[in-house]
Amino acid sequence: MSVIKESFGTTKDGIPVERYRLKGTGGLEACMLTYGATLQALYFEGKDLVLGYDTLADYENQNGSYQGATIGRYANRIADGKFTLNGKEYVLCCNETGRGHLHGGAVGFDKKVWKAEVLSAELAPAVRFYLVSPDGDEGYPGRLEVALTVTVGDENVLHFEYMARSDADTVVNLTNHSYFNLNGADGGDVLDTLLHLNADYITPVDQQLIPDGSMLAVEGTPFDFRTPKAIGQDIAASHPQLALGGGYDHNYMLSQAPDGEFLRYAAAAVSPRTGIRMYCYTDQPAVQFYTANGLNETAGKYAVPLHKHQGFCLETQHVPNSPNQPEFPTTVLKAGKVLRTETAYRFDKI
Repeated sequence: MSVIKESFGTTKDGIPVERYRLKGTGGLEACMLTYGATLQALYFEGKDLVLGYDTLADYENQNGSYQGATIGRYANRIADGKFTLNGKEYVLCCNETGRGHLHGGAVGFDKKVWKAEVLSAELAPAVRFYLVSPDGDEGYPGRLEVALTVTVGDENVLHFEYMARSDADTVVNLTNHSYFNLNGADGGDVLDTLLHLNADYITPVDQQLIPDGSMLAVEGTPFDFRTPKAIGQDIAASHPQLALGGGYDHNYMLSQAPDGEFLRYAAAAVSPRTGIRMYCYTDQPAVQFYTANGLNETAGKYAVPLHKHQGFCLETQHVPNSPNQPEFPTTVLKAGKVLRTETAYRFDKI
């Protein structure tokens, strides 16, 4: 077990960026950057299981794919970049043409350099990343303090614990945006990866990929992953929701966990090529399943360009556009209150 701190370059603005390598007892090793509190690599059974880049310059220049980054203040979309809180309308940065606000705006948490400290290197390797988002940042109210604790635990578990506190009422929705490829980051597409999603419903989207406020049962649709199936089995099926996103890019409402279980089981995926399996657990009500439909970049790790369907995302979250849709669980964080949320990914080999 160990935590190794090393340099990962300097930003265009002259800010040093560090990489922390967290290695657990079972062999799982996570590499986290202070730039964007980003999961830059994830090694298991001789494979790197997440997409990304080899250099800091490539992270700074990426084409909006948010590789491995911590997303905030609000993950996913807010329609027209507007919401009303306590009777006041707030106007956010609209960084997605024709849709509004995406993943925290033009300079979200993914583009900021976080502070970091090693919490443990012996019992379970852990590093805490810390960021202050000032009042008015990208249009959001309140000075928000955010902490992310990343731990590589026993039994090859990668654990994310988020904490946030604001001095004024605000909205918060935090997640990690890793693209997983259980074949390895250089292992081609993920269409043959078997996926199980513990969800009976999705929140269908409109032409702008914003949830329309309704719920759609997955039964009898290409969105049904309640029985494991290959990601690519129905990805090209004739369905209006698939046509809108060019594949899967939808919010799944997770089924409730059994009584007494804090983190609900959300999903599991396994590569038939490597036998590597990943489980996802969370206390969040939903997960965004995205199949990298628009991924097309020349600079990927291992000299492999990033391409369509090369990875899949399981972004644990609240429902997109919740500040404008009161029928969904609230994302309001009251002044002085502390938000805590957890997500864990466990890896093994079948």
